[in-house]
Amino acid sequence: MSLDNVVEDIRDEARARAEDIRQDGQEQADEIVAEAEADAEELLESRKADVEQQLEREREQALSSAKLEAKQARLSARRDVLQRVREQVERELAELEGDRREELTRSLLDAAAVEFEDADEVSVYGRADDEELLSSILEDYDGYEFAGERDCLGGVVVEGSNSRVRVNNTFDSVLDTVWEDNLKEVSARLFDDQ
Repeated sequence: MSLDNVVEDIRDEARARAEDIRQDGQEQADEIVAEAEADAEELLESRKADVEQQLEREREQALSSAKLEAKQARLSARRDVLQRVREQVERELAELEGDRREELTRSLLDAAAVEFEDADEVSVYGRADDEELLSSILEDYDGYEFAGERDCLGGVVVEGSNSRVRVNNTFDSVLDTVWEDNLKEVSARLFDDQ
C-alpha cells in the first residue's frame, strides 16, 4: 500500500468522521431548535391564557363597578323621591286648616295630657300660626295655658311646671315616627319593590 493510499484512507476516514460529527451537530441543533420552538409555543400559550384571564378579571371588575354605580344611582334617585314625598307631606300638614287641624291638635293634646293629670299648671307650646287655635282649645283644660311658639308644622309640646316631663306631640314628631315605621312600605309602594 502506498503512502498515497494511506493518506487517502485517512482523509476518507476523517471526512466520514467529520460528516458524522456534522450530522450529530445538526441533529443536536435541530433538537435544540425544536425544544426552543416548543418552549416558545408553550410560553406563548401560557401568556395568552394569562392575558385572557386578566382581561376577564378586568371585565368582571368593570361590570361590577358599573352595577354598583347603577345601584347607587337608583338608591340616590329613590332617596330624592322619598325626600320630595316627605316634603310634600310636611307642606300638607302645615297647610291643614279648620276642623281637621283642630281635631288633630286636640287629639295630640289629649294624648299628652295623660302625662300631666296631677299637674296644677301646664305649659303648651305650638306653632305661631296656631296660637289662636291652641288658646281656644286650652279653654277646655284647667291649668293649661299657651306658653309660646315652637318651630313645628303643628301640634303641641306640653310641659308641666313642676315636673321635668316634656311631651312632644307635634305633627313633626308624629310624622317622624310614622315615617320611620313605614318607610319600607312607602318605598315599596313608590317603587314596586317585592
